[in-house]
Amino acid sequence: MQLTEKQILNALDVVVDHELHESIVKLGFVRNIKISDDNDVTFDLFLTKPDCPSKARFKKQCEKIILGLGASSIKITPKADPKASKQQQPAFNNAFLEEVSNIVGVASGKGGVGKSMVTANLAMALSLTGAKVGILDADIYGPSMGLMFGIQKAPVVHDDRTISPVLAKGGVSIVSMCMFADPSQATIWRGPMVSQMIQNFVHRVRWGKLDYLLIDFPPGTGDIQLTLTQNCPLTGSVVVTTPQEVALADCRKGLSMFDSVGVPVVGIVENMSYFICDKCKKAHYIFRQGGGERIAKSLGVPLLGKIPLEPALADCGDLGIPGVLRYPNAVSSKEFVSVAAQVIKSLAQFKAIGKSNLDHFNMEWKDIPTEEV
Repeated sequence: MQLTEKQILNALDVVVDHELHESIVKLGFVRNIKISDDNDVTFDLFLTKPDCPSKARFKKQCEKIILGLGASSIKITPKADPKASKQQQPAFNNAFLEEVSNIVGVASGKGGVGKSMVTANLAMALSLTGAKVGILDADIYGPSMGLMFGIQKAPVVHDDRTISPVLAKGGVSIVSMCMFADPSQATIWRGPMVSQMIQNFVHRVRWGKLDYLLIDFPPGTGDIQLTLTQNCPLTGSVVVTTPQEVALADCRKGLSMFDSVGVPVVGIVENMSYFICDKCKKAHYIFRQGGGERIAKSLGVPLLGKIPLEPALADCGDLGIPGVLRYPNAVSSKEFVSVAAQVIKSLAQFKAIGKSNLDHFNMEWKDIPTEEV
């Protein structure tokens, strides 16, 4: 199949300049595309300066994407054009995010893995360290942070259409779609409306000074996820999974999304790892045992923790109190505290020495070495 310039530009739209918070295509960095009859692709990559620190990442991502489209070869010529980015600045700015030290995306390849529960309890564990923490609930169609923190009031909307987040239990600042919509009514929006709302959440919320802002991504890898990764300067990401075999494919999708846009992955959290019986107090592995270790090893990322199912904590979400706050001595609460400590350490390392992103993650379940657990 003969490649077209439109195909190439559409594919490269996921490559983002994190300083300008926009894709290299929309910024006009990709120019002079040429495609031979044999699908040999060449183009110029214009950068703001010759020693641009993102040059190697841009080039590597572009090569990987274009070859994945079916190109026979790819040649990218980096060039410097200091005026390019100034003429193509996006309409929004990240002024309200300037005082946020770390922005962490929490994602999963599919729904039903307890990602929002992990986000809420990880935020609470971070807050208990004395850090200032916020949560952006980016699940427009199924927001849950209002319920998990028992929020009954709406945020303040100022005259300039900016928003002040609600201060919830444990000192966590939260903004969620549930604060703006009737909980009994479905949100029936098309993609552009959702993307616009996400941009408002990112650029119009007065977060103030935060040490950590967690973004609860919706499940999957669609429009909302792309809008977030392109508009929000993510420091790192956490991927939530469950122990069974199907989780390998889901993890790969989530990790692939962050890899495609150059966001380093802090690690994997295995949720619903095992069940703790309230009678015998023993661990019962309802799903496959050791799946988290195998997935983490195959994908080359750390396994941050294994969160068990505990009856005492099962109702915390419905009660509007995160388990880490209500039952701090529970096994799962202690595990969240451990996960938070690793996240803090990894984010500090990312800023100090940088972090290489994943190159590939194509191992099948049967190919992953097993370990005794």
